[in-house]
Amino acid sequence: MRDAIPRPRAKPIPYIVLQEPATKAPEPHGFALWQLGFRPFYLLAGIFGAVSIALWAAQISGALGATYLPGPVWHAHEMLFGFALAIIVGFLFTAGRNWSGRPTPRGAPLAALAALWLAARCVALTPYGWIGAVVGPAFALSAAVGLAIPLHAAGNRRNYVFVGLLVAFAVLDLVFHLAVLGAFAVPEFFGVRLGLDIVLFVMVLMSGRVLPMFTNNAIAGAGAERRPRLEAFALGAIVALAVADLAGVGGTALGVVALGAAALHAARWSLWRPWKTLRTPIVWILHVATLWIPIHLALRGAAALGWVASTAASHALTVGALGGLVLGMMTRTSRGHTARPLRADAFDIVSYVLVSLAAVVRVVLPIVRPEATMTAIVGSAVLWSTAFAIFSVRYWSVLTRPRLDGAPG
Repeated sequence: MRDAIPRPRAKPIPYIVLQEPATKAPEPHGFALWQLGFRPFYLLAGIFGAVSIALWAAQISGALGATYLPGPVWHAHEMLFGFALAIIVGFLFTAGRNWSGRPTPRGAPLAALAALWLAARCVALTPYGWIGAVVGPAFALSAAVGLAIPLHAAGNRRNYVFVGLLVAFAVLDLVFHLAVLGAFAVPEFFGVRLGLDIVLFVMVLMSGRVLPMFTNNAIAGAGAERRPRLEAFALGAIVALAVADLAGVGGTALGVVALGAAALHAARWSLWRPWKTLRTPIVWILHVATLWIPIHLALRGAAALGWVASTAASHALTVGALGGLVLGMMTRTSRGHTARPLRADAFDIVSYVLVSLAAVVRVVLPIVRPEATMTAIVGSAVLWSTAFAIFSVRYWSVLTRPRLDGAPG
């Protein structure tokens, strides 16, 4: 028997249209190259690193008839005061904004600094050394002022050391030019040698500050340690090495200092648990690069004792440590400061592998087979130039377009 009381009719369930969310938001339009220091200087250094080394290898092997640079001393100068200094300035202008909470050079002042750096690279190709003696140091001094202003305004004294290091770069660049011109009675490589010590100090200081943090943030349970006392001794060992170079110390004394520094830096590196980073390329490249620091120091000691050629130590520092850290930090900074994921893609990984192989070929092959030195130079140059060409092409749009989140920088 049906219920005599009528029941209310059930309301129909409304039809809901489900739309699949967009998988990728469109990138902002515009030109952002002059928004923050890392943008122009990373791009310039990437292109310069690729082209300059390729031309140098072609010249030294005899494949290039026209002279690109007058000799090894100018090759060393351009890679130090051109390539490395551009990376350092780009990094410091970017980090300086975070340290101080104040703007670092951007817009027209940043473009003017980039133009000054480019002018110094062009002057290096001319016989007008006196112009180079003005333009090159002027870039480093201008960069020091650009960093000092926000740090001073914020009272950030902790990082004044980087202003001092930029001033030191300017002085050493001037010393180099005066030595080449015969106006200063020091060896031409004197300024380059001390400049490399400064680059080494910067790499040691910054890696100690950030690499354990990067490792622990990226990898759960990594347990990377930073021991302040060991950090102080490690930095002190680099200062001692620079003082020995400044005083012209060589032989056994220099060998002991360098080998002692190598032991300290090897212990420091092991505390960062590098073996736990193998599945995280954007972190392992930094660990691979910093491994070249104790290798460089050990080879410097061996060279001072007459066991290996000094070029092995120099290229362990420049190709291995500097090349790897530069690529690792450029990709990480470029991604982080443009609101992209901190994750290396296939292009990044290939460039990491290539620059690491470039270091092995340039350092190890001449030690094992001295007769294959020219093969090592050319092979390493091909690997290095390809790595930085990949970066330059891959990150051109990243560095010239605005941040994905629309924020300034």
